[in-house]
Amino acid sequence: MNSKVQKIEFNDGHSIPVLGFGTYATEEHLKKKSMESTKIAIDVGFHHIDCSHLYQNEEEVGQAIRSKIEDGTVKREDIFYTSKPGDELLPQDEHGNLILDTVDLCDTWEAMEKCKDAGLAKSIGVSNFNRRQLEMILNKPGLKYKPVCNQVECHLYLNQSKMLSYCKMNDIVLVAYGALGTQRYKHCINEDTPVLLDDPVLCAMAKKYKRTPALIALRYQLERGIVVLAKSFNEERIRENMQVFDFQLASDDMEILDGLDRNLRYFPANMFNAHPNFPFFDEY
Repeated sequence: MNSKVQKIEFNDGHSIPVLGFGTYATEEHLKKKSMESTKIAIDVGFHHIDCSHLYQNEEEVGQAIRSKIEDGTVKREDIFYTSKPGDELLPQDEHGNLILDTVDLCDTWEAMEKCKDAGLAKSIGVSNFNRRQLEMILNKPGLKYKPVCNQVECHLYLNQSKMLSYCKMNDIVLVAYGALGTQRYKHCINEDTPVLLDDPVLCAMAKKYKRTPALIALRYQLERGIVVLAKSFNEERIRENMQVFDFQLASDDMEILDGLDRNLRYFPANMFNAHPNFPFFDEY
C-alpha cells in the first residue's frame, strides 16, 4: 500500500483515507474521462474514491477500480469507495445527497442501518446535513449506528468551523467537497463570484511555501482533521494533489487562512430551498 495513504478512524472501527478523489462531472465529455482519470488517481496513490449514482458515471469509475485491482496496482481492501443511493431508492439533490422530509429521516436511517447489518455497506454516513438534522439522527430512540461522517461543502471561503466542532464533539468525520472552490462550474455560479484559487492571500501563501494555491487549500483542510476530496481530470493536477502530504502549514498561517471565511456557498442548491427540510437555512 502507498506509504502516503493516511487515514482517520470512524466511530464504527473502520477508517477512511484523508485524501479522496472526487468524480463528479458536469459535462458529458468529462464523464467519458472518468475511467481514465480514476485509473490515474489510483496509480498515483489515491485509495479513496468518491462517486454517486447521480453522477451517471459509476459504471466507468467502477471499471477503472476493477482494472487497477486486476493489474495488481491495488487490492480490493485497499480501496475505500463512497457511493450515494440511486434516486430510484431515495429522494436526492443533484449531488446524490439525501433530501428528506423530517418524518422520513429517521425511517430512512433505519433502512441504512439494515444495509450495514446485511453487509451491503461497511459504514454509513450522511451528506449536507445541518446540526439540527444530525441531532435528529443522534437522538433517535433505538439508534443502532450513528453516522460515521457528514460530507459538506467546505473550503477557505466556507470553512464550516462550527459544523467541524460539532462533528468532532460527536465523533463524526467531516468530509469536504468543493474544497478548491468553484472549479469554475459556470452553471453553479455568477460571473462575479470570486474564484477561490485566485485569492491574493492564498496565492501569497502558495508562494511562501513554494506550492500551488490548490495544494495550500487542500493542506488547510487536512491540518484541521477534515477528509478532503480533490477532483480533477488533468493528469498533472491529479499527481500534484498527492503532494499535499509533503509539507505542513505553520499555526500562524492556519490562522491567516481561517480569516478568509466569508460564508460563501458555491453550491447553494437554491432549486430545493422550498423543501421543508432544506438544510442551508440554519446557521450550520
